[in-house]
Amino acid sequence: MELVGDLLARDRRSRDTALVTADGRERSHHDLITNGYKAANVLRYLGVREGATVAVDPTPGFHTTLAFLGAAAVGAPVRFDPAAGIDAGDRVVLAPVATAADLDPAPGTNLAAFGGSPERPETTHWEQELWSENPGTPPSDVEPDDAAIVGPEREFSHRELCSLAAAAVEASGIDAETRVVLRRPFSDSPAVAAGLVAPLSVGGTAVLAAPTGDGEESDGEPRGDVAVAPADADVPEPRRIDPASIASTAE
Repeated sequence: MELVGDLLARDRRSRDTALVTADGRERSHHDLITNGYKAANVLRYLGVREGATVAVDPTPGFHTTLAFLGAAAVGAPVRFDPAAGIDAGDRVVLAPVATAADLDPAPGTNLAAFGGSPERPETTHWEQELWSENPGTPPSDVEPDDAAIVGPEREFSHRELCSLAAAAVEASGIDAETRVVLRRPFSDSPAVAAGLVAPLSVGGTAVLAAPTGDGEESDGEPRGDVAVAPADADVPEPRRIDPASIASTAE
């Protein structure tokens, strides 16, 4: 696999659990793929095309996951920093409704909010558009070397993220029965590769838990088989993937 958008291939749809959010709610691979198509089409409706950047809140969650996968499907890199996206004039900025209320996009940037109805009429209500959108496969022309994530220091291409995911799968023996617990924010690109792309790529389960590090504490509850967290973080899972270690291995 060389494209993140390949995770949304129709032949990957199954009733097995693909994603578990921090509130314990489960979504199947079928649900995730169908809603990933919807997210891609919402982004296209908001003007996103190949190469246009989408800024997304970095908190791991259902809607931020859909935005990442949907953007990847249409060839749009994601910046996991809404404020930076506003400053950069990104095509779409997606944030929680409370955060979005304080953002002031310039003309050319479409602001979308999730987690409730936005106060300003010009702000797109993400959930409302998502649930009403067509689940058809979005058109795209994406290459493996195109950017998938725009970070503060560097970009990660589709090929690089998929390579990191493959390294995580090999290093930790991740398969369709493995629950990989992501305890890092989506702004940590190697963690996204190991904690989200890797389990989904083999039909496993990505579990989104409270991030560990950057001043935040783990919830202390074991949620699966492998934790994606820094080497010095205290995690309850029996095995661990250090994103920094995976990144150095794949280089």
